[in-house]
Amino acid sequence: MILAKLKSLAVYAAILAAGLGVGVGVAKVPKLLEKPYMQGDYAAYFPDSKTRVVVYGTTTCPFCAKTRQYLNERKIAYADLNVDVSDKAQQEFKALKGSAVPVILIGDRLITGFKPAAIDDALQAVAR
Repeated sequence: MILAKLKSLAVYAAILAAGLGVGVGVAKVPKLLEKPYMQGDYAAYFPDSKTRVVVYGTTTCPFCAKTRQYLNERKIAYADLNVDVSDKAQQEFKALKGSAVPVILIGDRLITGFKPAAIDDALQAVAR
């Protein structure tokens, strides 16, 4: 009798776990299918014709710091614009519809967040 109840309980637990797993997995599918960047004409946001990378960030954001370190380690020149210090940078950030920092412009790509693979892809596209 107790064994039958334990088996039923185990079956219910397995069904619940499978359902939760499917629910979590389905919720992540749209995120997996979206591009890691947006493409557009961002030429107006580059300070000069030589600058190929612009970083909009804050002084306290750890992902902004990682982005800066990542670019510095690769000796990539970039314009570093702090939205918490500069009103002009904050206005440009809003015009780009920035919702989180860092916002990274590389050529015709806008990357939100620290995404090394997307940064590398965009840098390769600019180098061509």
